[in-house]
Amino acid sequence: MRKILIVGATSAIAEATARLFAAEGDQLCLAGRNVARLTAIAEDLRVRGAAKVETVALDANDLSQHEPVLSHAVQVMGGMDTVLIAHGTLPDQQACQASVGAMLEAMTTNALSVIALLTLIANRFEQQGSGTIAVISSVAGDRGRQSNYVYGTAKSAVSTFAQGLRNRLARAGVKVVTIKPGFVDTPMTATFKKGVLWATPAAVAKRIHRAMAKGEDVVYTPWFWRWIMAIIKAMPESIFKKARL
Repeated sequence: MRKILIVGATSAIAEATARLFAAEGDQLCLAGRNVARLTAIAEDLRVRGAAKVETVALDANDLSQHEPVLSHAVQVMGGMDTVLIAHGTLPDQQACQASVGAMLEAMTTNALSVIALLTLIANRFEQQGSGTIAVISSVAGDRGRQSNYVYGTAKSAVSTFAQGLRNRLARAGVKVVTIKPGFVDTPMTATFKKGVLWATPAAVAKRIHRAMAKGEDVVYTPWFWRWIMAIIKAMPESIFKKARL
């Protein structure tokens, strides 16, 4: 039975993943800003078989809340061996281009707050000599594109930071899993036109669940995004500048 903290637990992907943990009888502590939504999700997870489900309010952009929330999770679960960081936003690229403030807010939410959490969790797990840390990044971080380079920059920072942690913590017995979803049909992308490349939160959750159980390193989901991004990354800059991506 794992003792799992999920940060950003009200996101569609996180909720779908939590249901898989619950079905295996794990303990869960759900952290997020929307307390009413957390409570509703917790009730559902108890029905689905979770051994225990606790909730805690967290505004991840308030870095002073991070350590108290981690300590709370350890206290209510009697320990902590697994963390999934799933919080983030999809910023408006045009607004971020026009406003330094909007750009910095997007970077704080999607990069700095995640990196701060990873730092604290890594230190805890390194000290205890075990644990699994999974963080949701994005294929958007693999190459800067004009359509979403602020979001992509944030996710690139998360991926690089997680890669460094994975290298550092391997000898301590701590696994660090980087999840790179492609297009996922969630409330955050409700206004986007959908196509064949889009996945459901449930499908992405299954891949995350498997990757965390195996302690994989970097996971693209769905699988074909690894090859799509390989092509995009290999494109010469002179050609890429002309592409409408």
